[in-house]
Amino acid sequence: MTLKRILLPTDFSETAQHALGYAREMAGRFGAEVHMLHVVADPTPQDWAVGAGALVVSDLLKTWEADAERHLAGISIDGVETVRAIRVGHAFVEILHYATDNAIDMIVMGTHGRGPVKHLLLGSVAEKVVRKAPCAVLTVRQPGHEFVMPALTAEE
Repeated sequence: MTLKRILLPTDFSETAQHALGYAREMAGRFGAEVHMLHVVADPTPQDWAVGAGALVVSDLLKTWEADAERHLAGISIDGVETVRAIRVGHAFVEILHYATDNAIDMIVMGTHGRGPVKHLLLGSVAEKVVRKAPCAVLTVRQPGHEFVMPALTAEE
């Protein structure tokens, strides 16, 4: 298996930070570059944006993008070539487009593990990416939710 480009979508959460460790490790082992992507939600289709006016929405979007740029600039992966990108739109759609447009070999992303009720109501970006991605996807669970092999007893 050859990995040249790893995509790390991030929402700057603790879970995304945890996934960063996996991306860093894989990039180091394979000599791959890491593409960090943050997707800013497009406020335009929101009900509240209709009454806010185009100028207000445009200013808000610029503020969100500038905040995202600052957050991305603050994330460093020593010794790994890093590309930082921001897109505006629906997270899973933009992640898939970015992966396709940039010939990404693997996506490493956190999954929030919200539970069945919230999952039904909100959907899952990670699940949609896994189902539709043009490449391999490694999902990383929240810290504290990692699989731990149970200790085997002598009877087993």
